[in-house]
Amino acid sequence: MIARETALAALAADSYDVVVVGGGITGAGVALDAATRGYSVALVERADFASGTSSRSSKLVHGGLRYLQNFDLGLVREALLERQVMVRLAPHLVKPLPLVVAAFNDERLDMKVGAGLNLYDVMSLDKVRLRRKGRRGDVAEDVDGDGLADWAPDRHRVISGEEVVERLPALADREPTSGYLFYDCQTDDSRLVMTVLAEAERFGAVCCNGLEVTELLDEGGRTAGVHVRDVATGDTFPLRAANVVNATGVWADRLRPDELHDEAEVPRIRPSRGTHITLSAKDVPLVSGAIVPAGGGRTIFALPWLGSTLIGTTDNDFDPEGERALDHVQPAAEDLEYLLEATNGFFGTSLGVEDITGAFAGVRPLISTGDPGKSVDISRKAELYETSSGMITITGGKLTTWRRMAKMAVDRLVERDARDAPCRTHEIPLGFAVGADELPRVEGVPEEAYAQLAGRYGHAAHDVLRIAAERGELAQPVVEGGPADLLAEVVHAARREQARSVGDVLLRRTRLGLTAAREVAAPDGVTAERVARAMAPELGWDDARVAQEVSTFLAEAAAEGIVAQAATSSEPAA
Repeated sequence: MIARETALAALAADSYDVVVVGGGITGAGVALDAATRGYSVALVERADFASGTSSRSSKLVHGGLRYLQNFDLGLVREALLERQVMVRLAPHLVKPLPLVVAAFNDERLDMKVGAGLNLYDVMSLDKVRLRRKGRRGDVAEDVDGDGLADWAPDRHRVISGEEVVERLPALADREPTSGYLFYDCQTDDSRLVMTVLAEAERFGAVCCNGLEVTELLDEGGRTAGVHVRDVATGDTFPLRAANVVNATGVWADRLRPDELHDEAEVPRIRPSRGTHITLSAKDVPLVSGAIVPAGGGRTIFALPWLGSTLIGTTDNDFDPEGERALDHVQPAAEDLEYLLEATNGFFGTSLGVEDITGAFAGVRPLISTGDPGKSVDISRKAELYETSSGMITITGGKLTTWRRMAKMAVDRLVERDARDAPCRTHEIPLGFAVGADELPRVEGVPEEAYAQLAGRYGHAAHDVLRIAAERGELAQPVVEGGPADLLAEVVHAARREQARSVGDVLLRRTRLGLTAAREVAAPDGVTAERVARAMAPELGWDDARVAQEVSTFLAEAAAEGIVAQAATSSEPAA
């Protein structure tokens, strides 16, 4: 990405066809879609790219098997087709993930689950049925003749208890007797956002974080851009644009709220908090993912992710209090206990809060019509609406369907501009995939880092490795003896990805704040200082600023609740 200072200068000096407000996956998708259709595009984000819901998901690109229970067939079908598109466009970022539904004590497998998986299989198919290849193999061949490899999973099947244990070693002591095996996909959500933003820039979009939209710029009652404030300096300036797209997710009704709330038929956002935890893979070893019963007819996921085990999610109404209540959403102690109870009950473990290696909570922008008389009033579908000023708002939806949400918004722009500009994002690769064995070896870089670099950056991993070769310490992991995230990635984040703080690096550019929270947020600040000192030459920080940035991150980590805390007497566990 271009340097933030360069982006600021361009935004202040130029006018644009479209300004996108919000730097999550939806905003990034709108910027890419609009730029590839010939619009000049600006994107602004108040905090950091992907700092909201888009870095706090379950990391799945999936149809949503549980949505079948609500007969939300259109949403499932749409998401399953998008899943296949994403694997084709970004194979290094979106990867097939086998999932297991286990059975014990020679019990029969749940026939309702089997019927649901049959429907899932059928709805996954597009125009052609891909050939099955091998007992467990995934298909990767060019069936539709577009010159790109297609992907589709095997159909679900019944597996033996032995294969269940092979895929879920954490269940060995419980001796499962059979199971269903099916497929979905997994990603690193914040890295997906960064990749889409980089592609949008490649097509001419100008993207900048740390810019808060304070109000819309009006001309004759119609939007003519936005007023923005640089959160670092307090400077303000008008950003002129013919169209404004509000892609701020759960914050969508806070941009021109009077206008939104006065409009007829505009839905309301009803936030829902989802909490996740990570555990050491040694405590819960998994090769495939697992569907874990969690009581009350609910299920959660247990997934292998970045060398850890990811557990989630909860789904609770969230009623924010205060203007900034959505900025830092902590995992509630009762949610942590709920996830641990389900994990311990299923895997036969006795893990406590002290065993949690990281925790995070996000708020989903579910859509409500505001009609209390309707029994089914909440939807995970995307909603698009245009208000009297001409501002277009796109919200709701889910990570998997970001490209279709972006298409909805840009289609509206194209329609009202009477342009002939079809959507192209279904054919534009996101980054360029490389294999770990294709990357040059750099002295000091641990061997296990190469696969992670290839999966995280694709071809841009070459840039990270060039940085690692600049100084010996940059080839070392950020956390000594911890995950394979390198100090070179810290420099790359500051130099090439507009990272402005230690939190930007540890929570979103790498994911150490989620997988090694206790180390990076330790009160002594040792790891945070290593990160700050690696960023300092790139951002011009002196020793005093380094110390300030360390303190700021430790406060942010506490506000985010990434180090799990047990329930206190004032907040009893469920």
